[in-house]
Amino acid sequence: MSRQTDYTNAAQQRVIQLILLMFGDVVQGYTPSALAKQLGCSATVMTRDLDNLRTAGVAEYDESTGRWRLTTRLPQQTIKVWTAIDRAERQLQEAKNRFTRTDY
Repeated sequence: MSRQTDYTNAAQQRVIQLILLMFGDVVQGYTPSALAKQLGCSATVMTRDLDNLRTAGVAEYDESTGRWRLTTRLPQQTIKVWTAIDRAERQLQEAKNRFTRTDY
């Protein structure tokens, strides 16, 4: 009989949802109250989560607007994804070319 363990943690899941939500507006950002409402949590919880994202270097607070937005740290990771996809496409094309050559 296998033992099933649920390692799901509500706070960690909320922070992941928060990050994904914040990708929706990386320019203007969001007020903490708007984020809290979207995630169904209190303002206190949202303040703690946002501060943790700031500590991790993935979110920043704009004092002039009172909004939070993602830093460039996470969005820049998409460059790595596209680079890996491009490399895989080139490798696949090279393999196709090897099998379709008629230089024999």
